Amino acid sequence: MFGEQYDVIVVGGGHAGAEAAAAAANMGSKTLLVTMNLQTIGQMSCNPAMGGIAKGQIVREIDALGGYSGVITDKSAIQFKMLNKSKGPAMWSPRAQNDRMRFAEEWRMALENTPNCDFYQEMVNGLLTEGGKVTGVRTSLGLEIKGKSVVLTNGTFLNGLIHIGEKQLGGGRAGEKASTGITEQLVDFGFQSGRMKTGTPPRVDGRSLNYAAMIPQPGDAIPEKFSYLNTRPLDTQRDCHMTHTSTLVHDLLREGFDRSPMFNGRIKSLGPRYCPSIEDKINRFADKDSHQLFVEPEGWNTVEVYVNGFSTSLPEDVQYKALRSVKGFENVKFFRPGYAIEYDYFPPTQLKHTLETKLVENLYFAGQINGTTGYEEAASQGLMAGINAHRKLNEEESFILKRDEAYIGVLIDDLITKGTEEPYRMFTSRAEYRTLLRQDNADLRLTPKGHAIGLAKEERLVRMEQKERKAKDFVDFFRKTSVLPAEINPILESVRSATVKQSDKMFKVFSRPKVTMGHMMQLSSVAKYVEEHELDREEMEQTEIQVKYAGYIEKEKNNADKLHRLENVKIPPNFDYTQLKSLSYEAREKLSAVRPVTIAQAARVSGVNPSDISVLLVFLGR
Repeated sequence: MFGEQYDVIVVGGGHAGAEAAAAAANMGSKTLLVTMNLQTIGQMSCNPAMGGIAKGQIVREIDALGGYSGVITDKSAIQFKMLNKSKGPAMWSPRAQNDRMRFAEEWRMALENTPNCDFYQEMVNGLLTEGGKVTGVRTSLGLEIKGKSVVLTNGTFLNGLIHIGEKQLGGGRAGEKASTGITEQLVDFGFQSGRMKTGTPPRVDGRSLNYAAMIPQPGDAIPEKFSYLNTRPLDTQRDCHMTHTSTLVHDLLREGFDRSPMFNGRIKSLGPRYCPSIEDKINRFADKDSHQLFVEPEGWNTVEVYVNGFSTSLPEDVQYKALRSVKGFENVKFFRPGYAIEYDYFPPTQLKHTLETKLVENLYFAGQINGTTGYEEAASQGLMAGINAHRKLNEEESFILKRDEAYIGVLIDDLITKGTEEPYRMFTSRAEYRTLLRQDNADLRLTPKGHAIGLAKEERLVRMEQKERKAKDFVDFFRKTSVLPAEINPILESVRSATVKQSDKMFKVFSRPKVTMGHMMQLSSVAKYVEEHELDREEMEQTEIQVKYAGYIEKEKNNADKLHRLENVKIPPNFDYTQLKSLSYEAREKLSAVRPVTIAQAARVSGVNPSDISVLLVFLGR
């Protein structure tokens, strides 16, 4: 059945696997996607949404590089919101509610229409290796499929164990069996493994809910979209709703705590800190009388509803009784109860920045196998693993994004350098250069890179260059053009900003905090420029950000340049840290384990102090 040798074999068809297969195939590698169920490619296992705080930036970055997640999100969206608009643009984060079934269908169709991408449905339960290199995979039927490289994206399926109260079921997702064999083999190779936990809420029948008792949560009045390509923004949207738990709900939930796997010791692994279960929330925040619940439709036409904020592993009877006491849920009917799931992961300090493992050549890990949580984090890792698997086979330079170039760069550097003992989730606070890493400029940052490696198509580059050119010219217009007091003072008075006594450059006036592009458009010369140059919303937004945040952007660029100087100081691959007695014992231990490539990476290793870095710099003659 598999006489030929594949360039890249991707194991798993979730968000990481789908992006890995798409990237490798689009760059020209003969690719095979092996998954246990071809009907669940691109499945949204948890909430039916993409994006959110920092996650939306990641989706934009995937799109800018030529990945599929942004386009598929736009095609299957039922609602769009730009979060944090009341804050600065570094915090703006796009989020879309999606039609779960359409999202998976769009992923399947996109991959089927990708040349060089083959499919096979079966469980992979082993790797083929020879001389420290991976040479393929072995399936549960005993088939051996040869491959020059393998990308493992097993999600929550590696020895997955589902918990509902005191009941335990083997499985990687509700209704699907767990994957076995791979963990044990990797441990035999010398890999360290661990266990993590995640959870999901009940799914309920929307026909049984009283939406009149809840607070509507509509999308943006003028919805945007994720992809920088010409996908269509929504013209109609579905509302979400919000309701709250109460002290009665909390008391009913507490009745089941003695049967909770979280509290009776059955679950020993750590779950995502920033997405806790409802029982964890009422236990940790005992002083709070209520918690928000977001009622999210699963699609355009289905009645299935996702109860965001009610993730739980309590017994199903306790879940049902408590949820019926929530306002609007008095007559709720369950589609299925919530559950927790434990699964194997491999501490990511065992990987290189390319996501290739240090122990087995041409073997890559991406997604929850690396200890992350979230579709977006998984998809970005899959994309990078697929790119690097292809490039290594073709003897091309590794593709690594720096911390000041992308949230994807921050994510991977954090994982490789610091590791994680709990499910890692991206936040804007993790990025020290977040003013540079905005959602609006992901194309300006990354499309030239994606095009250079052969992933982002020419159409993307042309659109990006036009946006960049038009925004730059518009900024120059504001720098060069003066405005008279009689024209600008009425606008300044309207926003309670100090008036001017003589003509001044528009750039200076526009830089004021309360003055917006809308105000500047009241000036006839600005309105005329926009009309003559046919500027669209993106180009005008980009101009406004570059004018108003010019000082902050320049400061962060200077800080990033200082970092790059340390990134250029390489550490020899087999450097013996034990010989440097001036290093702290912890630094010697951590640096020997992580084996950083540069001084900048060494400085980010947990437990390494500035004095340790000084010792290294002296020893390396710097």
